[in-house]
Amino acid sequence: MQEAALFSFSSTSNNSDSDSNKPSPPPCTQVLFSQFQSQSQSKSLDSDPILINDSLTLYKGRVSTFDVFGVANSDLLPGKYEGGLKLWEGSLDLVRFLYTEIQKGRLSLKGMRVLEIGCGHGLPGILTILEGASLVHFQDFNAEVLKCLTIPNVKRNMSKELAELGFFSGDWGEVHKMLLCDSIENRTEDCGTSCGGYDLILMAETMYDIASLCSLYHLIKKCMKKRGGTVYLAGKKYYFGVGGGTRQFIRMVEEDGMMEACMISEVTDGASNVREVWKLIYK
Repeated sequence: MQEAALFSFSSTSNNSDSDSNKPSPPPCTQVLFSQFQSQSQSKSLDSDPILINDSLTLYKGRVSTFDVFGVANSDLLPGKYEGGLKLWEGSLDLVRFLYTEIQKGRLSLKGMRVLEIGCGHGLPGILTILEGASLVHFQDFNAEVLKCLTIPNVKRNMSKELAELGFFSGDWGEVHKMLLCDSIENRTEDCGTSCGGYDLILMAETMYDIASLCSLYHLIKKCMKKRGGTVYLAGKKYYFGVGGGTRQFIRMVEEDGMMEACMISEVTDGASNVREVWKLIYK
């Protein structure tokens, strides 16, 4: 028996019952890098070294959901907090893959315009800064995550400002209005010459909620450069209990037919669900 299609592109979400129980998403905002503590203060924050390989160590901050949101530590509070304070395995998988590609001469980030979706700690985006990207934008559902974790992490890992940076919070269905877009219909009036989309879009562990996969994919299509743009995504093959996963997302991409998807790495360490890294490009 043929399995029924799980996604429809006639609408982004039809889960009215579950949506009605969720609180309204926070408004889209830009968090200014210059508003937060100096680099010397950032270096005094609680942080842990993360060994990427023998030649690269990055740092991640330690922030709890109680410190930021006043609630008991949790990976997810639907509609209020989407897990950005936790360093997920897929983020490190993505960093290690990118750095290996750079070291082997198969990837250059110099001069690229980069967007990290669902950034949290922002380690993939931080790597692109260190490797010569000219513009890097970080997006997370919560402005609090950007203020308390992402920006301090960026400052902790940088010896000086190396790229044009932007930090944007909000729901995937709306936040494109504040980002760079590569289609006229998606550009805002004040977008001007700074549009044209991103050369590289990165995301890790963003595919856990099946109800949000369509809005995530539509965000990518609005912001990815039509010519030469690339998406690298990392996550678990399946997120048991919530219905999402890399395979659900890739199936949706393949049904749409606009992009080519290629799995480039699989991690089976026995400590967690099978994890994957995928590459997307326009056909």
